[in-house]
Amino acid sequence: MEFNILITNLTNPTLLFFALGIFASCVKSDLKIPESSSKFISLYLLFSIGFKGGQELSHSPFNSEILYALMFGLLISFLIPMYTFWILRKKLGVSDSGAIAASYGSVSAVTFVAAITFLEMQNITYGGHMVAVMAFMEAPAIIAGVILILQNDKESPAIDLKSIIRHSFTNGSVLLILGSLLIGYISDSHQAEGIKPFTTDIFKGFLAIFLLEMGMVTAKRFRSFISYGKFVTMFSIFVPAFNGIVVAFLSQYLTQDIGNRFIMTILAASASYIAVPAAMKLAAPKADPGLYVPMALGVTFPFNITVGMPLYYVLINHFS
Repeated sequence: MEFNILITNLTNPTLLFFALGIFASCVKSDLKIPESSSKFISLYLLFSIGFKGGQELSHSPFNSEILYALMFGLLISFLIPMYTFWILRKKLGVSDSGAIAASYGSVSAVTFVAAITFLEMQNITYGGHMVAVMAFMEAPAIIAGVILILQNDKESPAIDLKSIIRHSFTNGSVLLILGSLLIGYISDSHQAEGIKPFTTDIFKGFLAIFLLEMGMVTAKRFRSFISYGKFVTMFSIFVPAFNGIVVAFLSQYLTQDIGNRFIMTILAASASYIAVPAAMKLAAPKADPGLYVPMALGVTFPFNITVGMPLYYVLINHFS
């Protein structure tokens, strides 16, 4: 690996604030981001990503590459839970296995934000349609997880699959990013310039504060599932890494655009800790959120934004 890329990524100010958050939690500091502020920043990041993606998409004609990217994203989002479920079943129960499988088939919007920042550091652009790919990858994984639970847990209560599908699309984060994407797409470019200071110029500052809080949350969540042993920790590292490496290789057959390939790869390697937990409260009430949320947030997320992204970037260039 080109270690200068890794070092550059590790010295990114936003990532250093993430490390500061972990340190603050470890030393039991009283540092805290107000809940209202944290929620606002989360909404802002999703709004900004969606709007900018819509603006980029409006300048690009709909073509076969965009269609293939959407189809490929939906496919891997459905297939990843299918194979990971059987790996998990060797050590865990049906409900926990289904919830974790859904998490790893789904995507992390925060990891997506970090990936965009990484590309900006490398002066690499990406297509606005990748925002839509990310948003549409939430539902298939949730549906796959629910199906796996229903098929393998005879004692599972009756689940209204339609309500789960509806919930996956009306989830606040998914709805906001899709809505912002649509608004960005239909908005007049000259009018959109008027809010550019808000959507672009202050983006990294808000991201730094958000990752500061994510660091504190990560440290707290990681400690809560240590009792589950090495298996879940190893799974949280090697399975997303495997998914990312496979997609880094396969993406060359979809497009030669490095930025789009990188985004697709990081989406495959990420894990949801927002939309999936909300859905699993309804679909898998017996699943332990103290297991699948810390796996995604406490292990996979830090791995991806530190080691994963430089690794995938090098592999994508190697496979070009």
